[in-house]
Amino acid sequence: MAVIAVTKERRDGETRVATTPDTVKKLIAAGFTVAVESGAGEASSYPDADYAAAGAEVCGLEAALAKADILFKVRGPTPEEIAGLKADAIVIGMLNPHQDKATLQALAGKGVSAFSMEFVPRITRAQVMDVLSSQANLAGYRAVLEGANAYGKVLPMMMTAAGTVAAAKVFVMGAGVAGLQAIATARRLGAVVTATDVRPAAKEQVESLGAKFIAVEDEEFKAAETAAGYAKEMSAEYQAKQAALVSEHIRKQDIVVTTALIPGRPAPRLVSAAQVASMRPGSVIVDIAVEQGGNVEGAVAGQVVETGGVKIVGYANLPGRIAADASALYARNLAAFAGLLLDKEGAFAPDYEDEILKAALVTRAGAVVHPALAN
Repeated sequence: MAVIAVTKERRDGETRVATTPDTVKKLIAAGFTVAVESGAGEASSYPDADYAAAGAEVCGLEAALAKADILFKVRGPTPEEIAGLKADAIVIGMLNPHQDKATLQALAGKGVSAFSMEFVPRITRAQVMDVLSSQANLAGYRAVLEGANAYGKVLPMMMTAAGTVAAAKVFVMGAGVAGLQAIATARRLGAVVTATDVRPAAKEQVESLGAKFIAVEDEEFKAAETAAGYAKEMSAEYQAKQAALVSEHIRKQDIVVTTALIPGRPAPRLVSAAQVASMRPGSVIVDIAVEQGGNVEGAVAGQVVETGGVKIVGYANLPGRIAADASALYARNLAAFAGLLLDKEGAFAPDYEDEILKAALVTRAGAVVHPALAN
Protein backbone atom coordinates (compact mmCIF):
# COMPACT_ATOMS: atom_id res chain seq x y z
CA MET A 1 0.00 0.00 0.00
CA ALA A 2 1.19 3.51 -0.78
CA VAL A 3 2.22 5.53 2.26
CA ILE A 4 1.05 9.11 2.70
CA ALA A 5 3.24 11.13 5.07
CA VAL A 6 2.10 14.33 6.76
CA THR A 7 4.70 16.53 8.45
CA LYS A 8 4.62 19.69 10.54
CA GLU A 9 4.37 22.94 8.65
CA ARG A 10 7.68 24.72 9.08
CA ARG A 11 7.01 27.95 7.18
CA ASP A 12 6.67 31.00 9.42
CA GLY A 13 3.15 31.65 10.62
CA GLU A 14 1.61 28.46 9.20
CA THR A 15 -0.75 26.86 11.71
CA ARG A 16 -2.67 24.52 9.41
CA VAL A 17 -1.98 20.82 8.87
CA ALA A 18 -2.45 18.82 5.68
CA THR A 19 -4.62 16.05 7.09
CA THR A 20 -6.92 15.54 10.04
CA PRO A 21 -7.94 12.42 11.97
CA ASP A 22 -11.21 12.27 10.02
CA THR A 23 -9.44 12.30 6.66
CA VAL A 24 -6.88 9.76 7.92
CA LYS A 25 -9.78 7.32 8.27
CA LYS A 26 -10.93 8.04 4.71
CA LEU A 27 -7.43 7.66 3.29
CA ILE A 28 -6.97 4.31 5.04
CA ALA A 29 -10.37 3.16 3.79
CA ALA A 30 -9.25 4.09 0.26
CA GLY A 31 -6.20 1.83 0.59
CA PHE A 32 -3.44 4.17 1.78
CA THR A 33 -1.22 3.86 4.85
CA VAL A 34 -0.74 7.16 6.73
CA ALA A 35 2.29 8.32 8.72
CA VAL A 36 1.98 11.58 10.67
CA GLU A 37 4.90 13.42 12.22
CA SER A 38 4.43 13.84 15.95
CA GLY A 39 3.06 17.31 16.71
CA ALA A 40 1.97 18.01 13.14
CA GLY A 41 -1.59 18.86 14.18
CA GLU A 42 -0.93 20.66 17.47
CA ALA A 43 -1.33 24.19 16.07
CA SER A 44 -4.65 23.15 14.55
CA SER A 45 -5.91 21.48 17.76
CA TYR A 46 -5.47 17.92 16.42
CA PRO A 47 -3.39 15.94 18.97
CA ASP A 48 -1.22 12.95 18.16
CA ALA A 49 -3.58 10.65 20.07
CA ASP A 50 -6.43 11.44 17.69
CA TYR A 51 -4.30 10.58 14.66
CA ALA A 52 -3.22 7.32 16.28
CA ALA A 53 -6.83 6.46 17.14
CA ALA A 54 -7.77 7.08 13.50
CA GLY A 55 -5.19 4.53 12.38
CA ALA A 56 -2.19 6.67 11.49
CA GLU A 57 1.36 5.84 12.54
CA VAL A 58 2.68 8.76 14.59
CA CYS A 59 6.45 9.03 14.22
CA GLY A 60 9.38 11.41 13.87
CA LEU A 61 10.14 13.55 10.83
CA GLU A 62 12.92 11.34 9.48
CA ALA A 63 10.80 8.19 9.70
CA ALA A 64 7.76 9.85 8.11
CA LEU A 65 9.77 11.11 5.15
CA ALA A 66 11.61 7.81 4.66
CA LYS A 67 8.28 5.96 4.41
CA ALA A 68 6.59 8.49 2.14
CA ASP A 69 5.38 7.54 -1.30
CA ILE A 70 3.31 10.72 -1.10
CA LEU A 71 3.99 13.79 1.07
CA PHE A 72 1.03 15.99 1.95
CA LYS A 73 1.89 19.63 2.72
CA VAL A 74 0.02 22.88 3.24
CA ARG A 75 2.97 25.04 2.16
CA GLY A 76 6.01 23.90 0.23
CA PRO A 77 8.40 21.49 1.97
CA THR A 78 11.64 22.78 3.45
CA PRO A 79 15.07 21.77 2.10
CA GLU A 80 15.40 19.37 5.05
CA GLU A 81 12.12 17.68 4.14
CA ILE A 82 13.01 17.45 0.47
CA ALA A 83 16.36 15.88 1.32
CA GLY A 84 14.60 13.19 3.38
CA LEU A 85 12.28 12.08 0.58
CA LYS A 86 12.73 9.13 -1.74
CA ALA A 87 13.63 10.16 -5.29
CA ASP A 88 10.39 8.71 -6.69
CA ALA A 89 8.10 10.27 -4.07
CA ILE A 90 5.16 12.54 -4.87
CA VAL A 91 4.60 15.89 -3.14
CA ILE A 92 1.16 17.52 -3.02
CA GLY A 93 0.52 20.95 -1.53
CA MET A 94 0.01 24.66 -2.09
CA LEU A 95 3.49 25.22 -3.47
CA ASN A 96 3.12 28.91 -4.42
CA PRO A 97 4.66 28.05 -7.79
CA HIS A 98 4.87 31.54 -9.29
CA GLN A 99 6.74 33.01 -6.32
CA ASP A 100 8.57 30.10 -4.66
CA LYS A 101 10.61 28.88 -7.59
CA ALA A 102 13.50 27.84 -5.37
CA THR A 103 11.37 25.12 -3.81
CA LEU A 104 10.26 23.90 -7.24
CA GLN A 105 13.87 23.70 -8.38
CA ALA A 106 14.79 21.76 -5.23
CA LEU A 107 11.90 19.34 -5.80
CA ALA A 108 12.92 18.88 -9.41
CA GLY A 109 16.54 18.34 -8.36
CA LYS A 110 15.44 15.58 -6.01
CA GLY A 111 13.57 13.91 -8.87
CA VAL A 112 10.17 13.91 -7.16
CA SER A 113 6.86 14.53 -8.91
CA ALA A 114 5.17 17.55 -7.34
CA PHE A 115 1.60 18.75 -7.71
CA SER A 116 0.65 22.33 -6.87
CA MET A 117 -2.95 22.48 -5.72
CA GLU A 118 -3.28 26.08 -6.96
CA PHE A 119 -3.22 24.68 -10.52
CA VAL A 120 -6.15 22.29 -10.07
CA PRO A 121 -8.48 23.22 -12.94
CA ARG A 122 -11.87 24.73 -12.27
CA ILE A 123 -13.92 21.90 -13.74
CA THR A 124 -16.87 20.08 -12.23
CA ARG A 125 -15.07 16.88 -11.21
CA ALA A 126 -12.33 18.91 -9.51
CA GLN A 127 -14.59 21.08 -7.34
CA VAL A 128 -13.97 18.92 -4.26
CA MET A 129 -10.23 19.51 -4.74
CA ASP A 130 -10.43 23.31 -5.08
CA VAL A 131 -8.13 24.51 -2.30
CA LEU A 132 -8.25 28.13 -3.46
CA SER A 133 -12.00 28.23 -2.90
CA SER A 134 -12.02 26.31 0.37
CA GLN A 135 -9.37 28.56 1.90
CA ALA A 136 -10.64 31.82 0.36
CA ASN A 137 -14.08 31.14 1.80
CA LEU A 138 -12.61 31.09 5.31
CA ALA A 139 -10.37 34.07 4.57
CA GLY A 140 -13.39 36.17 3.63
CA TYR A 141 -15.18 35.19 6.82
CA ARG A 142 -12.17 35.88 9.00
CA ALA A 143 -11.43 39.21 7.30
CA VAL A 144 -14.76 40.63 8.43
CA LEU A 145 -14.19 39.44 11.99
CA GLU A 146 -10.75 41.06 11.99
CA GLY A 147 -12.25 44.26 10.64
CA ALA A 148 -15.01 44.23 13.26
CA ASN A 149 -12.44 43.61 15.99
CA ALA A 150 -10.29 46.55 14.87
CA TYR A 151 -13.33 48.84 14.43
CA GLY A 152 -14.20 50.78 17.55
CA LYS A 153 -17.97 50.50 17.19
CA VAL A 154 -20.67 47.85 16.77
CA LEU A 155 -21.72 46.63 13.32
CA PRO A 156 -25.51 46.24 13.60
CA MET A 157 -27.99 49.03 14.20
CA MET A 158 -29.03 49.00 17.85
CA MET A 159 -32.09 50.72 19.27
CA THR A 160 -31.74 51.32 22.98
CA ALA A 161 -33.39 53.45 25.64
CA ALA A 162 -30.37 55.72 25.43
CA GLY A 163 -30.74 56.19 21.70
CA THR A 164 -30.07 54.49 18.38
CA VAL A 165 -26.66 53.31 17.19
CA ALA A 166 -26.34 53.40 13.40
CA ALA A 167 -25.27 50.31 11.49
CA ALA A 168 -21.69 50.21 10.21
CA LYS A 169 -21.07 50.56 6.47
CA VAL A 170 -18.93 47.76 5.02
CA PHE A 171 -17.53 47.89 1.48
CA VAL A 172 -16.16 44.66 -0.02
CA MET A 173 -13.84 45.06 -3.01
CA GLY A 174 -13.74 41.90 -5.11
CA ALA A 175 -16.67 39.47 -5.15
CA GLY A 176 -14.99 36.13 -5.72
CA VAL A 177 -15.23 33.35 -3.17
CA ALA A 178 -13.58 35.39 -0.40
CA GLY A 179 -15.54 38.52 -1.20
CA LEU A 180 -18.91 36.78 -1.29
CA GLN A 181 -18.25 35.17 2.08
CA ALA A 182 -17.16 38.56 3.45
CA ILE A 183 -20.42 40.07 2.20
CA ALA A 184 -22.48 37.28 3.75
CA THR A 185 -20.63 37.53 7.06
CA ALA A 186 -20.93 41.32 7.26
CA ARG A 187 -24.64 41.07 6.48
CA ARG A 188 -25.12 38.45 9.21
CA LEU A 189 -23.42 40.81 11.64
CA GLY A 190 -25.90 43.53 10.74
CA ALA A 191 -23.80 45.92 8.64
CA VAL A 192 -25.00 47.86 5.60
CA VAL A 193 -22.95 46.22 2.84
CA THR A 194 -21.86 47.36 -0.60
CA ALA A 195 -19.49 45.56 -2.95
CA THR A 196 -17.67 45.94 -6.24
CA ASP A 197 -16.05 43.64 -8.79
CA VAL A 198 -14.95 43.90 -12.42
CA ARG A 199 -16.79 40.71 -13.42
CA PRO A 200 -20.34 41.23 -14.65
CA ALA A 201 -21.54 37.93 -13.19
CA ALA A 202 -20.66 39.20 -9.73
CA LYS A 203 -23.44 41.80 -9.71
CA GLU A 204 -26.21 39.24 -9.43
CA GLN A 205 -24.29 37.28 -6.81
CA VAL A 206 -23.68 40.39 -4.71
CA GLU A 207 -27.30 41.47 -4.89
CA SER A 208 -28.51 37.96 -4.04
CA LEU A 209 -26.72 38.33 -0.69
CA GLY A 210 -28.50 41.59 0.04
CA ALA A 211 -25.64 43.96 -0.76
CA LYS A 212 -25.61 46.87 -3.20
CA PHE A 213 -23.32 46.57 -6.25
CA ILE A 214 -20.96 49.46 -7.05
CA ALA A 215 -19.21 49.56 -10.46
CA VAL A 216 -18.76 51.47 -13.70
CA GLU A 217 -20.89 49.25 -15.94
CA ASP A 218 -19.54 50.10 -19.42
CA GLU A 219 -18.68 47.84 -22.39
CA GLU A 220 -15.28 46.87 -20.98
CA PHE A 221 -16.96 45.86 -17.75
CA LYS A 222 -19.30 43.55 -19.66
CA ALA A 223 -16.32 41.61 -21.10
CA ALA A 224 -14.16 41.57 -17.98
CA GLU A 225 -14.11 37.88 -17.13
CA THR A 226 -11.97 34.99 -18.37
CA ALA A 227 -13.38 31.64 -19.48
CA ALA A 228 -12.11 30.18 -16.19
CA GLY A 229 -14.13 32.71 -14.20
CA TYR A 230 -11.27 34.95 -13.09
CA ALA A 231 -11.20 38.72 -13.38
CA LYS A 232 -9.21 40.15 -16.28
CA GLU A 233 -6.81 42.99 -15.67
CA MET A 234 -8.62 46.16 -16.73
CA SER A 235 -7.39 48.99 -18.94
CA ALA A 236 -5.93 52.14 -17.44
CA GLU A 237 -8.96 54.09 -18.65
CA TYR A 238 -11.40 51.79 -16.91
CA GLN A 239 -9.32 51.75 -13.76
CA ALA A 240 -9.40 55.55 -13.67
CA LYS A 241 -13.19 55.65 -13.99
CA GLN A 242 -13.64 52.95 -11.40
CA ALA A 243 -11.18 54.67 -9.07
CA ALA A 244 -13.19 57.89 -9.24
CA LEU A 245 -16.39 56.04 -8.35
CA VAL A 246 -14.69 54.13 -5.57
CA SER A 247 -13.03 57.27 -4.19
CA GLU A 248 -16.39 58.92 -3.72
CA HIS A 249 -17.83 55.79 -2.13
CA ILE A 250 -14.93 54.69 0.04
CA ARG A 251 -14.64 57.92 2.04
CA LYS A 252 -18.09 57.21 3.52
CA GLN A 253 -17.29 53.65 4.63
CA ASP A 254 -16.49 52.34 8.10
CA ILE A 255 -14.86 49.04 7.10
CA VAL A 256 -13.37 48.12 3.72
CA VAL A 257 -12.36 44.56 2.85
CA THR A 258 -10.19 44.07 -0.25
CA THR A 259 -9.97 40.60 -1.81
CA ALA A 260 -8.70 41.01 -5.39
CA LEU A 261 -6.13 38.50 -6.63
CA ILE A 262 -5.00 37.57 -10.15
CA PRO A 263 -3.35 34.12 -10.40
CA GLY A 264 0.37 34.39 -11.05
CA ARG A 265 0.44 38.19 -10.82
CA PRO A 266 0.98 40.71 -8.04
CA ALA A 267 -2.27 41.76 -6.39
CA PRO A 268 -3.85 44.76 -8.16
CA ARG A 269 -3.77 48.07 -6.30
CA LEU A 270 -7.35 48.98 -5.40
CA VAL A 271 -6.99 51.57 -2.66
CA SER A 272 -4.51 54.44 -2.88
CA ALA A 273 -2.95 56.38 -0.03
CA ALA A 274 -5.17 59.33 -0.97
CA GLN A 275 -8.27 57.17 -0.67
CA VAL A 276 -7.12 55.89 2.71
CA ALA A 277 -6.58 59.49 3.82
CA SER A 278 -10.12 60.38 2.75
CA MET A 279 -11.67 57.94 5.21
CA ARG A 280 -12.83 58.99 8.65
CA PRO A 281 -10.59 58.38 11.67
CA GLY A 282 -11.61 55.08 13.25
CA SER A 283 -12.26 53.42 9.90
CA VAL A 284 -10.66 50.07 9.09
CA ILE A 285 -9.35 48.43 5.92
CA VAL A 286 -8.62 44.68 5.81
CA ASP A 287 -6.33 43.63 2.94
CA ILE A 288 -6.75 39.90 2.22
CA ALA A 289 -4.27 40.11 -0.67
CA VAL A 290 -1.39 41.45 1.41
CA GLU A 291 0.77 38.33 0.89
CA GLN A 292 0.81 38.95 -2.87
CA GLY A 293 1.73 42.62 -2.63
CA GLY A 294 -1.57 43.93 -1.29
CA ASN A 295 -4.56 45.78 -2.71
CA VAL A 296 -4.05 48.72 -0.36
CA GLU A 297 -1.22 51.23 -0.52
CA GLY A 298 0.52 51.19 2.84
CA ALA A 299 -0.57 47.69 3.86
CA VAL A 300 2.19 45.66 5.52
CA ALA A 301 2.08 41.88 5.68
CA GLY A 302 1.62 40.63 9.21
CA GLN A 303 0.91 44.04 10.72
CA VAL A 304 -1.84 46.52 11.52
CA VAL A 305 -0.71 49.93 10.27
CA GLU A 306 -2.47 53.11 11.41
CA THR A 307 -2.34 56.19 9.21
CA GLY A 308 -4.37 59.31 9.87
CA GLY A 309 -6.53 57.36 12.31
CA VAL A 310 -7.37 54.68 9.72
CA LYS A 311 -6.25 51.14 10.53
CA ILE A 312 -4.98 48.95 7.67
CA VAL A 313 -5.11 45.31 8.76
CA GLY A 314 -2.57 43.23 6.86
CA TYR A 315 -2.67 39.88 8.62
CA ALA A 316 -1.10 37.14 6.53
CA ASN A 317 -2.68 33.69 6.23
CA LEU A 318 -6.18 34.51 7.43
CA PRO A 319 -7.33 30.88 7.06
CA GLY A 320 -4.53 29.93 9.45
CA ARG A 321 -6.22 32.10 12.10
CA ILE A 322 -9.05 29.52 12.12
CA ALA A 323 -6.70 26.61 11.63
CA ALA A 324 -8.93 23.72 12.71
CA ASP A 325 -11.62 24.37 10.11
CA ALA A 326 -9.14 25.50 7.47
CA SER A 327 -7.19 22.28 7.95
CA ALA A 328 -10.34 20.16 7.82
CA LEU A 329 -11.40 21.62 4.48
CA TYR A 330 -7.90 21.50 3.03
CA ALA A 331 -7.44 17.91 4.15
CA ARG A 332 -10.61 16.92 2.30
CA ASN A 333 -9.32 18.67 -0.82
CA LEU A 334 -6.07 16.70 -0.64
CA ALA A 335 -7.76 13.39 0.13
CA ALA A 336 -9.92 13.78 -2.98
CA PHE A 337 -6.87 14.63 -5.07
CA ALA A 338 -4.96 11.63 -3.72
CA GLY A 339 -7.78 9.42 -4.92
CA LEU A 340 -6.72 10.25 -8.48
CA LEU A 341 -3.40 8.47 -7.83
CA LEU A 342 -5.20 5.13 -7.55
CA ASP A 343 -6.47 3.04 -10.46
CA LYS A 344 -9.93 1.46 -10.68
CA GLU A 345 -8.76 -1.52 -8.62
CA GLY A 346 -7.41 0.75 -5.89
CA ALA A 347 -3.74 0.19 -6.70
CA PHE A 348 -1.26 3.08 -6.53
CA ALA A 349 -0.82 3.89 -10.23
CA PRO A 350 -0.90 7.62 -11.07
CA ASP A 351 -2.18 8.39 -14.56
CA TYR A 352 -0.21 11.48 -15.49
CA GLU A 353 -2.48 12.01 -18.50
CA ASP A 354 -5.52 12.55 -16.28
CA GLU A 355 -6.63 16.13 -16.98
CA ILE A 356 -6.52 17.16 -13.32
CA LEU A 357 -3.16 15.57 -12.54
CA LYS A 358 -1.69 16.94 -15.76
CA ALA A 359 -2.91 20.47 -14.97
CA ALA A 360 -1.50 20.43 -11.43
CA LEU A 361 1.86 18.75 -12.16
CA VAL A 362 4.77 21.15 -11.67
CA THR A 363 7.86 18.92 -11.44
CA ARG A 364 8.64 15.46 -12.79
CA ALA A 365 11.73 13.47 -13.79
CA GLY A 366 14.14 16.16 -12.67
CA ALA A 367 12.52 19.14 -14.34
CA VAL A 368 9.94 21.89 -13.78
CA VAL A 369 7.30 20.85 -16.32
CA HIS A 370 4.32 23.17 -15.97
CA PRO A 371 3.93 25.42 -19.04
CA ALA A 372 2.93 28.45 -16.94
CA LEU A 373 6.32 28.27 -15.19
CA ALA A 374 8.50 28.18 -18.30
CA ASN A 375 11.06 30.99 -18.35
